[in-house]
Amino acid sequence: MPSTKRFQHVIETPKPGEWELSGYEAAMRITEKSNPLTRDLDKADAGKIVQLLGQCDAEIFQEEGQAMPAYQEPDEGLVVLSGGGTSGRMAFLMSVSFNQLMTGLGQKPLYTYLIAGGDRSVVASREGKEDSALHGIEELKKVAAGKKRVIVIGISAGLSAPFVAGQMDYCMDNTAVFLPVLVGFNPVNMARNDPIEDWSSTFRQVAERMQKMQEKQEAFVLNPAVGPEGLSGSSRMKGGSTTKILLETLLLAAHKTVDRGIAASPRCLLEILRTFERAHKVTYSQSSKIATLMKQVSTSLEKKGRVHLVGWQNLGIIAIMDGVECIHTFGADFRDIRGFLIGDHSDMFNQKAELTNQGPQFTFSQEDFLTSILPSLREIDTVIFIFTLDDNLTEVQTLVEQVKEKTSNIQALVHSTVGQSLPAPLKKLFPSIISIMWPLLFFEYEGNFVQVWRKFQRELSTKWVLNTVSTGAHVLLGKILQNHMLDLHIGNSKLFWRALALLQRFSGQSKALCIESLLQAIHFPQPLTDEIRAAPISSHIQVAREKKQVIPVALVSLLSRCSIPTAQARVAAAPSVCEAVRNALAGPGRKRGAEPLEASRPAVQ
Repeated sequence: MPSTKRFQHVIETPKPGEWELSGYEAAMRITEKSNPLTRDLDKADAGKIVQLLGQCDAEIFQEEGQAMPAYQEPDEGLVVLSGGGTSGRMAFLMSVSFNQLMTGLGQKPLYTYLIAGGDRSVVASREGKEDSALHGIEELKKVAAGKKRVIVIGISAGLSAPFVAGQMDYCMDNTAVFLPVLVGFNPVNMARNDPIEDWSSTFRQVAERMQKMQEKQEAFVLNPAVGPEGLSGSSRMKGGSTTKILLETLLLAAHKTVDRGIAASPRCLLEILRTFERAHKVTYSQSSKIATLMKQVSTSLEKKGRVHLVGWQNLGIIAIMDGVECIHTFGADFRDIRGFLIGDHSDMFNQKAELTNQGPQFTFSQEDFLTSILPSLREIDTVIFIFTLDDNLTEVQTLVEQVKEKTSNIQALVHSTVGQSLPAPLKKLFPSIISIMWPLLFFEYEGNFVQVWRKFQRELSTKWVLNTVSTGAHVLLGKILQNHMLDLHIGNSKLFWRALALLQRFSGQSKALCIESLLQAIHFPQPLTDEIRAAPISSHIQVAREKKQVIPVALVSLLSRCSIPTAQARVAAAPSVCEAVRNALAGPGRKRGAEPLEASRPAVQ
């Protein structure tokens, strides 16, 4: 059995029925807990899934906000938004948006972004790149070279990404130039505390240091608690949305302050937040149509079809994000759900050359869709068009007509304002349309801020719809057990520890046995040796990245006390990974008398 220091921080598996009493639940980070609202998510139909996930998103607005730091644009400086995975993609989106705002105001763009793994990580799943603190520091040094003042906003929803931890530490060592701002959604005492392989501090130690320096306003920590995710640990959902809401509120208020010469009041910040809350209500007023779209997407995937999200301008970025994040969240193939950006993106990326001729996994543009996707579309595929009535509707109609020659499964997500209407020739092309109409009162904003404010609302609304649709489709496909990601792709250390917690939760077996089973499933067919067991976590992750269904196989092996090959065969024979595990839970080989799934109350993953 593995017994190295690498696993010392993992809590022993509690006995059945004693999860709460053991302190296991209390020790889990909020972002990793199971949300009580969605405990039976795997049993819900499409309409109920939309309702439950909408209620979880509404929790963003139920917590009292903390004081926000005063923000000033740095003279001859730079604002860096940085993160890994979803957080890095959100950094990319917001840097693009605020640079567009500054250009519209006749000002020099001030923002840039960093994402672990570089620009390729914007359009492809490369979650493992966030595990290096040194990588984060080196990337920061490159973009900050020669700048006199740099604000670095490090985004890590769970306060867990080494890529961000290294940057925050480096900033605190160089306060003459850098002001670090950490954004996440756990208390500092719940920040991740396991060792970082290429750094001397844990994330928690970095965050604690920032808290102390906040007293002198040399660092800031923004970490409101907004409750667990609707899908446990899936911070692409509520975590990503809260990041967008929080930073856009703060930065937009700051730009208004500069523009008007008057400091933004707490009331001003609250008004902006309330506008986002109203956007939630407007979006989820379309729940029945969102559920219909969810069922269509699930049907295409069940038939081995593909789902293409075709978005105009910044809505295309949201589409790309949603597709990419399905890969590690649900163990999906990169072709299953893919986003494409229609429109000019020439000035969006730091290193556009990184995305040129890199293979099909990195295709995302209008040209890519026309040359690589359109010719091979099939009737079982679904294409979702995402646009506003301010976009080039002639261009939209032309593309819709081309797609409709290949498949009748087309849908539209359309944003408009009061007084606008979809032209009849375009409207009749769609069998179903999610039409989100924004009241004029949402845009009672001065001058140049109106356009960017409208854009923020539409982006967030689109994100909510697409996240709900793609998550719900995979629930309907049997990828979710209760409200846990049963088939996540183990692509970094955070996901490795999450996988181990899942095995403990649902098997009820000891920490040592769960570790052994996880490593066996990762390394099979290679026999486990003491050398492999003692290897760094990164070496296990490197192997796991190339494997599918690691968690369901390991869990079936634990529950049925069978070999990895037998577990693989049972998973392959079942209608879904969820059914394979349910069969094992109900079977005769169960150990320790773990409670039946329906009777247990798992609260963490």
